[in-house]
Amino acid sequence: MSQLLYRLGRFAARRPWRVIGVWFVTAAVVVLASSSFGRELDDSFTVPGVDSDIALQLLSAAESEQAGVTAQVVVAPVDAGATFDSPEHIAALASVRASAGELPEVIGVSDPAISSDGRVALLVVQYPLREALDAGDLELLEAFVVDNVGDPVVQVEAGGEMFAIFDEPENGVGELLGIVAAMVILLLAFGSLIAMGLPIGMAIFGLALGVSSMALVTIVYEIPSFAPQIGAMIGLGVGIDYALFLVTRHREFLGAGMTVEESAGRAVATAGQAVVFAGGTVMIAILGLAFSGIPMLTGAGIAISVLVLIMVLASISLLPAFLGLAGTWIDRLGVHRRTGRRGDGPAGRERRSMVSPGWQRWGTHVANNAWQYAVGVTVLLLTLTAPVLDLQLGFPDDGTRAESTTPRRAYDLVADGFGPGVNGPLLIAVDLSGTDISDPAVDLEMLATAIAADEGVAATEAPFISGDGGVATIIAYPTTAPQDRATAETIERLRSEVFPVALADSAATAHVGGASATFADVAERVSDRLFVFIAGVVILSLLLLTMVFRSPVVALKAALLNLLSIGAAYGVMVAVFQWGWGLSLLGLQDTVPIVSFVPMFMFAIVFGLSMDYEVFLLSRVREQYLATGDNDASVIHGIASTARVITSAALIMILVFAGFVLSDDPITKMFGLGLATAIFVDATIVRIVLVPATMKLMGDTNWWLPAWLDRLLPTIDIEGETALPAPEYDTTHPASTAAATSEPAPSGDPVAAR
Repeated sequence: MSQLLYRLGRFAARRPWRVIGVWFVTAAVVVLASSSFGRELDDSFTVPGVDSDIALQLLSAAESEQAGVTAQVVVAPVDAGATFDSPEHIAALASVRASAGELPEVIGVSDPAISSDGRVALLVVQYPLREALDAGDLELLEAFVVDNVGDPVVQVEAGGEMFAIFDEPENGVGELLGIVAAMVILLLAFGSLIAMGLPIGMAIFGLALGVSSMALVTIVYEIPSFAPQIGAMIGLGVGIDYALFLVTRHREFLGAGMTVEESAGRAVATAGQAVVFAGGTVMIAILGLAFSGIPMLTGAGIAISVLVLIMVLASISLLPAFLGLAGTWIDRLGVHRRTGRRGDGPAGRERRSMVSPGWQRWGTHVANNAWQYAVGVTVLLLTLTAPVLDLQLGFPDDGTRAESTTPRRAYDLVADGFGPGVNGPLLIAVDLSGTDISDPAVDLEMLATAIAADEGVAATEAPFISGDGGVATIIAYPTTAPQDRATAETIERLRSEVFPVALADSAATAHVGGASATFADVAERVSDRLFVFIAGVVILSLLLLTMVFRSPVVALKAALLNLLSIGAAYGVMVAVFQWGWGLSLLGLQDTVPIVSFVPMFMFAIVFGLSMDYEVFLLSRVREQYLATGDNDASVIHGIASTARVITSAALIMILVFAGFVLSDDPITKMFGLGLATAIFVDATIVRIVLVPATMKLMGDTNWWLPAWLDRLLPTIDIEGETALPAPEYDTTHPASTAAATSEPAPSGDPVAAR
């Protein structure tokens, strides 16, 4: 692989316009194909085989209106003391109802339900199945609300399923802030505007191409509408990081006196091979989401993997073309004076760039106090992880939106007038096709009575039987809000206790559907599959790390430390979003449950990214250990050689993820905070403190390998420099003579010069 990447890097640097042209033609083809043949992203949120999906399928097959999408239009008098008893307000309500019924795609509007105090009126607007709708229908509904702003008689707000399905958060702010933060860090690290601009340019181009390709990917597998934003978060972070690794290595080789073409080729062959391995690991971990059994997560995993793949391909082909164009000008337009300029000679340049005296002192300090750091940091991480014991999976309702939005105002009006459960009605579908009872209405009345008697149900509507008599619908309103844990318990109680008793003597079966039931079913499916998913990813990482480092001890320790990093991030999320610690700083007013699929997503992403840092650190430690046989000195040298790499790369990733906390969407906030916390813990507390401390304590045991396993394991050279030809030096520089006669510098970490 190293030889193939070497030739690819040299070709791209030698023929940059040709390579760049291929990428731009590819981008143009993708954009054109997406607009011509691409499909819209999927907004469905169902899990095949669960009870809520069975209910939806029954209603759809019976062509019941309840199978479609609904919206709530809420009307309240502007005058605080007024009610819907006056002719003026009754007329205004009738006018709103008539106008709502004239909206495109609306197939019906219910009679108004008036709250007991006469202050709130609720209209249920019925739309067809979601396949017949798109975001434009929601825009028309929002325009309908705006048209009623300023009405002197009534206040009109809207919320419900239409917003949950088609309302997408504004994109762009998080990505923009992440790019700006990365530019500042790269500028400080490189000291050159040109060197800074290369990773940024490559990452932006790769991100644009990846997001544009989503409509084409949907042809193969349904991609959820939220996937591009989450994918942009991940793709932007890894893209800038991978480009940073390669540019750093390229500048290192240039400083040793190599030609631009040779330097780019060797950078791709060494750092590029590590990028391919790291990117492949991230993709495999994320594609593991297919084992969740939830199509939405599988589609999102595919989308993110495509973005990561594009970033890897751009890093090893487009970036070296940029390097070839920049040539020896890569250090121009500097913002501060750098030491070790080009021409200082390879050996001295390599040593200065590889080892940081400050980090060497830190590594020595940790090694001398290994027990204290190992115990102290472990206790700290376990403390951060402790809130996970209170983890509650669910889905945020409209009550978590900003108070300035119409869905939040509608939610509050409904909750005040009718109770919080009306914001999340349960749609109970009763399958009557297998019953022999001539008058199923008797059974339905008994069932409706039993449902209404449950402690978690506030009220039910009269059963409605479809035209062919095969399906009946009962709408029940819980006593609690959609996102409350008590609502999920009510749904489970209806299924396991109420239905079996009420339908014991009938062949009919009942199933609970609706948005609240669907979210509860997704949470349950995630809970059931989460342990298996985590075990699968951990076992895969153990195999990969054992092959790379030829040490089952190092691999096992790395997997355990990765679990601590992710556990700490989970704990912080619970403390912030469920317990409300610092919640107002994130722009949220109320606590929310952890979105059911976020932990699984986070585990896949963070575990893959953590492998990057583990490889960058331990490959340097292992190389030094093989050369010296001194475990303690090798650990210190590894920290001194790679700490700047890890912390700089992690800081970019942290700021990219933190930028997404500014999103209006609570789900995006969770991803941003959780990923930023996990990377911060992993790249600082774990990699720079706990890893060296535990490796010091374990001594030579770190590198124990049974003879039988040694024979089975393949030899993997993650650097790959030993397979490359002798370097080609630039004879126009004084350093070339010394370079040709000096001993080659240690290959080191793929991206250590940071």
